Amino acid sequence: MVTPINSTLEWARLQQLAVEHQDFDLRAAFAANGKRAEELTFRAGDLIVDLSKHLVDTEIVKGLVGLAESAGLRSRIDSMFGGEHLNVTEDRAVMHVALRADEEDHLVVDGRDPVPEVQGVVERMEEFSARVRNQEWLGHTGRPVTDVVNIGIGGSDLGPAMAYRALRPCVKPGLRAHFVSNIDPADLFSVVATVDPESTLFIVSSKSFTTLETLTNARSARDWLVDKLGEQAVSSHFVAISTNEDEVAAFGIDPDNMFGFWDWVGGRYSMDSAIGLSLMISIGPERFREMLSGFRTIDLHFRTTPIERNVPALLGLIGIWYRNFLGLDTYAVLPYSNDLARFPAYLQQLDMESNGKRTRIDGSPVEVDTGPIVWGEPGTNGQHAFFQLLHQGTTVVPADLIGFVEPIDDIGDQHVLLLGNLIAQAEALGFGRTSDEVAASGVPPELVAHRTFPGNRPTSVLLAPKLTPSVLGQLIALYEHKVFTQGTIWQINSFDQWGVELGKQLATKVIDELSSASEPELEHDASTNTLIETYRRRG
Repeated sequence: MVTPINSTLEWARLQQLAVEHQDFDLRAAFAANGKRAEELTFRAGDLIVDLSKHLVDTEIVKGLVGLAESAGLRSRIDSMFGGEHLNVTEDRAVMHVALRADEEDHLVVDGRDPVPEVQGVVERMEEFSARVRNQEWLGHTGRPVTDVVNIGIGGSDLGPAMAYRALRPCVKPGLRAHFVSNIDPADLFSVVATVDPESTLFIVSSKSFTTLETLTNARSARDWLVDKLGEQAVSSHFVAISTNEDEVAAFGIDPDNMFGFWDWVGGRYSMDSAIGLSLMISIGPERFREMLSGFRTIDLHFRTTPIERNVPALLGLIGIWYRNFLGLDTYAVLPYSNDLARFPAYLQQLDMESNGKRTRIDGSPVEVDTGPIVWGEPGTNGQHAFFQLLHQGTTVVPADLIGFVEPIDDIGDQHVLLLGNLIAQAEALGFGRTSDEVAASGVPPELVAHRTFPGNRPTSVLLAPKLTPSVLGQLIALYEHKVFTQGTIWQINSFDQWGVELGKQLATKVIDELSSASEPELEHDASTNTLIETYRRRG
């Protein structure tokens, strides 16, 4: 039986600190400590992470580090890198770090070193990508590939789709990638309407090759291709990311064109595996390797840096402070980069699917709040949408603001305007504007309250030199290990996702009832029965 984290002395100490610091004020904290910004700014790889605008001081950080030590964070990090079966409900290792290991690295999973096998898959991906990029892989009619369509869902879609957009400048001219995930036919139809079947390559990304949404879209794409080019065209226009060779072959894909991965790779941790094939084709093997190197940079930081300077761990611990001791249940990711537009959605799955749990690893109920609600939008668009609530609403929303010193593209001084907004928003959220300051600026008395900003709205500011493949890998790994840290504190399994199963199981039954030729005997609740009947009476 695991000792509940909230029964530890370290937890009790943090509860006491929360009471003692209930009137914590960022203005006063900066005034009292001229070195606060320096002391709470850290570096991991190319990332500079300013944590000084959080509602913490050295005493609170020390308490949080003590909590991490009590929870065995360091031991659990070693266990992950050591290949232990941390995914206890599925009896699996958690070794996505092996996907970006160097050839010289030696890891162990179930008595075997996975690195040579991982490198072998990467090399096969590189060879295939080169053939597509060099126009050596030809479609059924002899035309080279101009469009790559990745069909997947969840981690088999969000990762490569996010990274493809993020690394837009690295994409080979004349080669487009598209991402189909939604079972809504509009998703697939909107793509096939813009591509030529003779020059389109489909990548079906499904570990089991049985995922309902993915296989439904894949079969519809297959039907579309066969209608245009004939049955014999399938093997020239489809490849698979899967471990189910029999189903892949039955679909009509040559198993030689199947790229595998392993059960110790969770879907939301898989974009740097073969799931990233569409990305590698788009940006090239060399840039893909650069991204893997970025992942590894943060892996090494997380594995070797003391907790008090360990950036992913500190981000996770500060999140624990807000979720469990200050009662803040939502958290925003705000990239000041249009190319990172899909990054908040990617992190939403990474965090909420990993830590949206109510059962501890020993099967007992969690006694504390877990998993925050994660959301976000790129700046400066968000400033004209929801920042009103961030600044003056009654809900305090901690936020990460992500920016880059150098632009990928620039017109005039637009990048300076963008970065200036990031820095100014962090300042405004943190320090606000008092009623006295508003009145002193000449605002009429009746409007002073409306134009007062409370401040004390906490932010992390993450700055990197430029959005490169390496930096993208570093950012993703940073958040992966942040989520790992929080799952360790909450004593939950961050690597299963049973919560998605019930709805899928019920959907199978409902789908049969919606489409049944005879009148089905409905045994759901009254609401569900009525909805089914409403559909069946359509028209």
